[in-house]
Amino acid sequence: MRRTTTLPVLVTLLIIAGAMSGQVQGQSQSGYGEAVPAGVRVLVGLQSTLDTKAAKAGDPFRARTLEPLTMANGRVLPPGMEIRGHVDKAESAHKAGRARIWLAFDEIRTSQWLPLVAVVDDVPGIHSVKVDYDREGEIEARTSKRQEEAEAAAAGAFVGAASGVATHNGKGAAEGAAAGAATAFMVASGLGQEITLAKGTKLELILDRPIYIGGN
Repeated sequence: MRRTTTLPVLVTLLIIAGAMSGQVQGQSQSGYGEAVPAGVRVLVGLQSTLDTKAAKAGDPFRARTLEPLTMANGRVLPPGMEIRGHVDKAESAHKAGRARIWLAFDEIRTSQWLPLVAVVDDVPGIHSVKVDYDREGEIEARTSKRQEEAEAAAAGAFVGAASGVATHNGKGAAEGAAAGAATAFMVASGLGQEITLAKGTKLELILDRPIYIGGN
C-alpha cells in the first residue's frame, strides 16, 4: 500500500518540476528574444564633431543609428535611434606625435534609454584614419606604406631644394631638401595630423553585450 501511494505522488512532483523548468526556460528564451544579440554590427552617424586637438576625456557626444537592427526574435527596430556616449581618451598630435581617440558608448534610446556596450570597428569612407578593434576601438591617424612614404619624402626633398638650386645656393638647397623631406615624411606617415570626426561621420560599431529591449 505504501508503495502504491508513493508512486502517484512522485509522478506528480516530476510533472510539476518539468512544468516549472519549461516555464523558466521559456522565460529565458523570451527574454533573449527581446534583445539585439552581442556581436551585431551597428552603423551610426555622429551628431557631434570630435577633434583630437580639443577633445578631452569625458566630453559627451551623440549619434544615431543609420540602419535597422534585428532582434533575436526577428523583430526589427527602425533606424534613427539616439545614442549617447563620451570621449574615453584623446591624444593630440601636438603632444603624442600621432593623434588617437577612443570613444565610449553609454546608452541607446529605443522606447526607453538602455545601456549600450559597443566598440568602434571601422570609420567607413574616412581614409585618413584607421581603427584598431583589439585596442578598444582606438581611432588613429593612418600610417601610409613605406614606399609611399619614401616617394613623398623624395618629392618633398626635391621641392625643398628647388629654391636653393635656382639661386645657385648649395647650402640653401641642402637645408631645403632636408626640411622638405621631413615635412613630406610627417604628412605621409600621419605624424602631426589631428583627427577630426565631423558631424555626420559614419562609425561602425560591434556590440560587446546584448541590448535587452525588455530591460531583462
